[in-house]
Amino acid sequence: MSRRAALVCLLAGLTACGGGGGGGTVSEEQSAVGASAVGSASSTCAPDCNLASEDVEKVISQAVAEASARGVAAAIAVVDRVGNVLGYYEMTGVNPAVTITSTHEQGAPVTGGLENLNFVPVSLAAIAKAVTGAYLSTSGNAFSTRTASQIVQENFNPGERDVPSGPLFGVQFSNLPCSDFSARFNGQVGVGPHRSPLGLSADPGGFPLYIDGVVVGGVGVLADGIYGLDKNIGDYDNSLDEYIAAAAAVGYAAPVEIRADQISLIGKTGRFSDVFVEDLLSDSEDAESMAELARQGVGSLVAVAGYYSGEALLRGTTFGKPDSGIRAADPQVFRDGAGESLDAFVFVDADNRNRFPARDATDAPGGFESSRLVKEEVQTILNEALAVANRSRAQIRVPAGTQARVTVSIVDTNGVILAMGRTRDGPMFGSDVSLQKARTATFFSGSGRLDGGAPADVIRRLPSPVYLAPLSDSRSLDGLEVLASPKPELNDYIRAVQDFLGKPNALEGAGEVVAFSDRSGGNLSRPHYPDGPSSGPHGPLSKTTGEWSVFSTGFQSDLIYNAVIQHVAYVLGVGVDVPANCTGNTGFLSSSLFTQQANIQALANGVQIFTGSVPIFRGNILVGGIGVSGDGVDQDDMISFLGLHQAGQVLQTGVGNAPPELRADQLTIPGQSARLRYVNCPQAPFIDSDETEVCSGI
Repeated sequence: MSRRAALVCLLAGLTACGGGGGGGTVSEEQSAVGASAVGSASSTCAPDCNLASEDVEKVISQAVAEASARGVAAAIAVVDRVGNVLGYYEMTGVNPAVTITSTHEQGAPVTGGLENLNFVPVSLAAIAKAVTGAYLSTSGNAFSTRTASQIVQENFNPGERDVPSGPLFGVQFSNLPCSDFSARFNGQVGVGPHRSPLGLSADPGGFPLYIDGVVVGGVGVLADGIYGLDKNIGDYDNSLDEYIAAAAAVGYAAPVEIRADQISLIGKTGRFSDVFVEDLLSDSEDAESMAELARQGVGSLVAVAGYYSGEALLRGTTFGKPDSGIRAADPQVFRDGAGESLDAFVFVDADNRNRFPARDATDAPGGFESSRLVKEEVQTILNEALAVANRSRAQIRVPAGTQARVTVSIVDTNGVILAMGRTRDGPMFGSDVSLQKARTATFFSGSGRLDGGAPADVIRRLPSPVYLAPLSDSRSLDGLEVLASPKPELNDYIRAVQDFLGKPNALEGAGEVVAFSDRSGGNLSRPHYPDGPSSGPHGPLSKTTGEWSVFSTGFQSDLIYNAVIQHVAYVLGVGVDVPANCTGNTGFLSSSLFTQQANIQALANGVQIFTGSVPIFRGNILVGGIGVSGDGVDQDDMISFLGLHQAGQVLQTGVGNAPPELRADQLTIPGQSARLRYVNCPQAPFIDSDETEVCSGI
C-alpha cells in the first residue's frame, strides 16, 4: 500500500484499516442534509447520532496505545459537537503544564501576550484542541487543528511572503472562557455551545470525530509539552501529538471526501493531517479497557475545574436536538419573503426555550428611543440574512454547490443580543464568532456601552493587560512575576488609529461618523498594511513586527488577556473563575487581583478581526450590527450586507446599510494608496442564479 493510499485509509476510518465502528444515530439538524453532503450514501445513525461512553473509551484507549508504543505520556480530551467534555485522561508522567509558543521550531522569540507562558495546565490545551476539531467541522467539511494553523497566521499560506493573512485571521481568540454567550459546565453534560479554555487551537493534534459521516465531536492530544502551531506548511511534520490523535480517531475519522485537503480555501488546498497510517506504531486492537489501564497504572480520568468532574466517561448530546442546545426553529416565525420555511435553527436553554428570540432594542440611538430597532425589524433582518445564506454557494463545504451554512447574530448599539439564528449544520465556531463580529462592527461605528460613551472613552477606562513572565518552576504559581517589557496600554491603540487615519477625532464620538465593518477593522488589525506586502507598516490595532504572533495579535488579544489569565489561575486552583465578560479585568495586580473595572458589555465576548459583519443604520444613525460566520469569509460578508439591504427593502422603515458616504472605504489614509475595505462579495454566489456583482451599487 502506498503512503498516500495508507493515509486515505486511516483518515477514512475504515474497518479494514483496523478501525472500529461507532453506534448511535444523523441528528435532526443533519438528517435532511442529504447523502452527498454527509459524505456517505449509507448513513445509518439517523436520527440520534452521538458519542456513547463506550465510544469515548475507545477513542481514549486508542490514543493511550499509540502513546505507550512511542514511550511517551499524553493528555487526551474528548468532546461532543457542542463542546461538552466527555472524558479527560492523563497518562502517568505527563507534563502537567505546557509552554505556549509560536517560535519553538524557527524564528526569533516573541515576547508578550500569551507567548512563552509555561504554567498553563495541559488539560486546557488538550480540551481546546478537541473543541477546535469539533467546532470547525460539519457534515460538509472536516477541519483539524492543523487546518486552523494554516488559516489563522499572518500569511496564507504560512511560510510564504508578501501574501495576505489567513482567511480566519484572529479566530483563535473566539469561543473564549470569558464569553457571555458560551455555556459553562454545571457538573453534567448540558446544552451548548460551550466555551473553550484557550479559545480555538492552531496546534496540530486535534481532530473531529465522525460516525457514519456525521461529525459528533472532537479529540485533542498534548504530549510534547508545546502548545504552538506549524509556521511552515511546505513540508511534513513529525508531530507527536498528531500521531497519537490520529490513532485515537481510527474508526471515527472524517470521511476522505470532506477533509480540508479536498477543499479549496481561497484558491489554495487545505491541510488536514501530516500523519500516514504506516507511521502509527499501534493498532486499534492494542487498545486496553479503562479498567485494565487503571489496573496497570497507565493513567486515569482527571477532573478539570470548569469542564469535567473526572468521575466517569459521559455520553454526548445529539446535535440538532434540544439537549445539545440547538434545535429546529418555529417555521411560522422563520420564513422567507415568499412565506416558505427557512429551515432555521435556534439556540435553546435547558428548558428548550429559545435563548435569543427577536426583541426590541434597549438603546436610544442618536438620543431618541424612537430610533431603536423593534422586534419586527430584527426578525425581518434575521430572516432575510438566512434567506440569502440558503441561496448562496458555500465556499468551504463539499460537494460543490452546497448551500452556505452559517450563524447570524443581531445586536443593538449596547451590544445586547436582539436575535440569533442559524442554518442547518453550520459550523459551531461561528456561533460565538458571529456575535463577536456584530458587536465589533457596532462598537467601532458608534457608542459602545450601556450608559453611553464613544469607543475611545470606553477603552481608556479599561485596565491594560498585565503580561506575565514564564515561571522558573511551572508546577506552581509561587514567584509569578509581571513582565517588565513590553507593557502595552490600551489607550495606545486609540492614538495609533487616530494617527494612522490622520483623524484626531477618530473613535471619539465627535465630528464625522464612520461606519466600520469587520473587514475594515480587520484591515487595521493586520501586521502589515495593506494586508500582504511585508514592506507596509503594521496596522494601528496590531502589534509591530517582532512582537506580533498568533498568541499576541494586538488590541484583540490585549483586550482579553487578563481574563484568560484569571481563568488559567482558577483551573490551577487559585481564586474564582472568570466572570462572563472578557473586558475590564485588572489581571495579576496585587492591589486589585482579577477584578472587573469598567468592563465593556458591548464587547463581552471579545472582538473579531476577520470579515463578516456590517453596522445597521437608520438613515444616518447607527442602530445596531449584524454578524455572520460559517462557510466562507466572502459569503459571510455578502450575507450580512445583502441580507440587511433586502430587509430594508421589505421594511421601508429607513433601516439598512450605512450610507455609502459614511463607510470606512471612503476614508483617505495619509501616506497610503490603498483604502480600507468595507465588504467583498463573491462574483457569482447564488446556487439558483447566474447573477454577478450582487452587492454592486448598494
